[in-house]
Amino acid sequence: FSMAAAETDSNAPFSLERYYVSEELGFILPEPLVELPPYYKPWMDISLRVPELVHSHMLRDHVNKMPLLSSSFLQKHRELRLAHLTLSVMTMGYVWQEGENDTVEMLPYNLAVPYWEVSQRLGLPPILTHADGVLANWRKKDPKGPFDMENLELLVSLPGGESVRCFFIVTLLVELAAVPALRSIPTVINGIRGGDTQAVARALDNIGIHSSTLNILIIIKKNFNSLFILLRHFKDLSVWVWWKDNPSMPKGLIYEGVQTEPMEFSGGSAAQSSLLHCFDKLLGIQHESNSAFLTRMRNYMPPAHKQLIHDISLQPSLRGFVQQQADERLNQTFHLCVKKLLALRNYHINVVSRFITVPAARARQLRNQSQDLEEEMISRAPTALEERGTGGSGIMTFLKTVRDQTKDAFLSETNKINE
Repeated sequence: FSMAAAETDSNAPFSLERYYVSEELGFILPEPLVELPPYYKPWMDISLRVPELVHSHMLRDHVNKMPLLSSSFLQKHRELRLAHLTLSVMTMGYVWQEGENDTVEMLPYNLAVPYWEVSQRLGLPPILTHADGVLANWRKKDPKGPFDMENLELLVSLPGGESVRCFFIVTLLVELAAVPALRSIPTVINGIRGGDTQAVARALDNIGIHSSTLNILIIIKKNFNSLFILLRHFKDLSVWVWWKDNPSMPKGLIYEGVQTEPMEFSGGSAAQSSLLHCFDKLLGIQHESNSAFLTRMRNYMPPAHKQLIHDISLQPSLRGFVQQQADERLNQTFHLCVKKLLALRNYHINVVSRFITVPAARARQLRNQSQDLEEEMISRAPTALEERGTGGSGIMTFLKTVRDQTKDAFLSETNKINE
């Protein structure tokens, strides 16, 4: 199916189906392909070996010898998504193979041209995004088994072994945990349109339950030992980094055969997940000081998902409906949703501090101490990540500002309680 932005009919009941959002998996791509057509075997062969080839410093050599393939034989959406994923991991490995002190200024023609063509057809940028690394990069080991950490594996990976698998799979499981809340958004919108206070209250109650920090906490705790490995593999974050506002690549990256001027793109980021954007729009949460960054992150989403966020923002105001109805249960459920989202953002700050900023500080310390070889490898982690996230944002300042702006969504009578 096409992921072109969905056309909307303001008179029809609001539905997620028209935005290619799955009832079971939400924004996750259902049943991603694991193989491209045989013609694209050179892409598959190299992409499956990216970690090994980066560590042996041979990835650039292999890519430079790769044949130029036409993207025109990719016909189905899932073929295009897998192609974008394989070309993305090759590109990240190619650029960052030698770390931040020896990046490249140009992506070779045989990689850049088909990557650009596939990106244009999907409406995605030519860089590894959340839609690639998380939403379209999974399969079940046992097709009939559960959708959990033990039964999930990545289609393609980056250097870092089990820690990288856990980083992407845990993020995938967080997306899955929020699906019941996501499914309630149309019920809220249609309830507001019909003036059905009780339907809106029930749907908000469901959103509050399923967007709970507790759900996320359970996922993190179940996989804590694997995530902890990130503290020892921080150096491998270099292949997730961006070429926009990055001091290691101040001019960006030239895509040979596409255009002669360098282009700049942000790396994969949780801000590229459509989930929180949808809930922010539904609850009327305004992020004025970060609006430019968040709006830009929507350009890294599949177009239909970006359109969903926009269309939610055009619906009658939930906050205004709650205030007009003056219904105690409705007020309580709205308050609960904002409170749970606020708690989730507080927890996100704690997780980022533990798994990004603390390892970054450790890397900085090691650079200053000149330890043994293994630690020196850790100290080669990208310095830009010490202050900025993988998407290129000033990470802690950004997260705290977004958290503080969430508080403003509380109704006036509950503001004092939550200050």
